[in-house]
Amino acid sequence: MRICFIGDIVAYPGRRAVLGMLPDFLTDNSIDICIANAENSAGGLGVTSKICDSLFNVGVDCITLGNHTFSNFDFLKNAGRDKRIIRPSNVNPAWPGFDYAIVEKNGDRLGVINLEGSIEITPAGSSPYEKADELIELLKGKGVNSIFIDFHAEATSEKAALAYHVAGRASVVAGTHTHVQTADERIIEGYTGFITDAGMSGCIRSIIGMDIDASLRRLRDKFPAKYESAEGDAYMCGIIAELDKNGRCTSIKRFCEYE
Repeated sequence: MRICFIGDIVAYPGRRAVLGMLPDFLTDNSIDICIANAENSAGGLGVTSKICDSLFNVGVDCITLGNHTFSNFDFLKNAGRDKRIIRPSNVNPAWPGFDYAIVEKNGDRLGVINLEGSIEITPAGSSPYEKADELIELLKGKGVNSIFIDFHAEATSEKAALAYHVAGRASVVAGTHTHVQTADERIIEGYTGFITDAGMSGCIRSIIGMDIDASLRRLRDKFPAKYESAEGDAYMCGIIAELDKNGRCTSIKRFCEYE
């Protein structure tokens, strides 16, 4: 099974890059199942049902989210409408939506879990370790051997800690949230593919996808400024992982495709 995971899609430039490049990319790389993180896809904060539908139309099979899951009211109303869209499962039991997904396609079955970190992120998640244990056991009980985890977290140490916690049980752990692709993709304990952050799909000339002037006003000048997404040429970043029939990751590599 060949899996493509698209890192955080940020605003219109990120959507444009993915919608324009993804269909050919999936074909050229013989991808079986595609997952995308879309929690920043609506103007840089949140997601809408319309955006989700547009991603499904170009080949995305499952959408994961993050701490901005409900930043757009449209999704709050529609969180439970499609089992292919999952939000972090370890934040609040009251959150509407789904804890996990099982993607079944061309004879392949892939369990997808979305978790959120508990360090320096708002709202902070409860223990991602306990929730990972619970959902991995649930999926294994359903006969799903291949399991992909999108771990939406700030701390790089926490991402690595979770990967080692589930090593030998989860097929892939891919970090999201920090928007900067890391060069540490590897297979740990001979089983689990891991990368600290898969990167973002968004505007190249930006500060993690957001407008440079607005970001400087907030970070350099310490003045209030509305976050605004950047405009301009974009890229699509993520990983491709290959799994054997037992769910073991045999290959993981990162990519960045430019418009």
